[in-house]
Amino acid sequence: MAVWNLGSINTDIIVSVPHIPAPGETLASTGRQVFLGGKGANMSVAAARAGVHVRHIGAVTADTRWTRDRLMEYGVDTRHIAEIDCDPAQAFIMVAEDGENAIVLQPGANARISSDQIKSALSEAAVGDWIVTQNETNGQAEALKLGKDMGLKVAYAAAPFDANAVSAVLPFIDFLILNEIEMAQLTDALGKQAEDLGIETVIITMGGKGSVLVENGARTEIPAINVKPVDTTGAGDTFTGYVLACLDRGMPVQQAMQVATKAGALMVTRQGTADVIPDLAEVQAFSA
Repeated sequence: MAVWNLGSINTDIIVSVPHIPAPGETLASTGRQVFLGGKGANMSVAAARAGVHVRHIGAVTADTRWTRDRLMEYGVDTRHIAEIDCDPAQAFIMVAEDGENAIVLQPGANARISSDQIKSALSEAAVGDWIVTQNETNGQAEALKLGKDMGLKVAYAAAPFDANAVSAVLPFIDFLILNEIEMAQLTDALGKQAEDLGIETVIITMGGKGSVLVENGARTEIPAINVKPVDTTGAGDTFTGYVLACLDRGMPVQQAMQVATKAGALMVTRQGTADVIPDLAEVQAFSA
């Protein structure tokens, strides 16, 4: 089987700061690094490193084709990543000493993925494959509806959160993952709790408090693993990629979440994004 990911691909420019600046405050950074990133790229790398076939649908520019090359190096099938002429997609990330972050996105090529490109890619998908997307590209509803009609299992990571974007894809999704703040925002927007969304599987992540599985009207808590965070950037994407990879390999969802929890915990002990996502051997060997 395979995981198809309509996903963002960013150049992540990360600066280290003493704390996240307040409005009007100017800070000098204590370091600068450049990584492959974007929620889509992070999830693709995580799923590939967890041992499944990942086929990424996205776009880059001539200046950022190195990001496509890097994805291929990490085991992601990049044949459906187009090169287009527009502004590059970038993320400007401030990481504080306590591991918290603040992010500004420039969508660039991520918002220029064509309908023809999506249709052409998914024409190669097979019944039972997974399709996942996030809220950093265009074409989400089109891709997920097409996936649903083709018999794919449909997953959506509702970040960065936008109530209209989530509402547009709700009729098509089997699996929803979002953090506790995003779940509260969705409840405020729709007046529904996770159990009332009509979705087979909902996972709510809560950072250092673990995660919650909402399935068949019941809630199951998966505890966190206690580690000292260095950088929380990309941890949620790593968790999502690992969950989908484990599900694609036939693992029960609670077991998949436990493996993904270890991957996310290991991820926050590292600084960076896609380039530092742990592989399956590291996750299996990891103990806090």
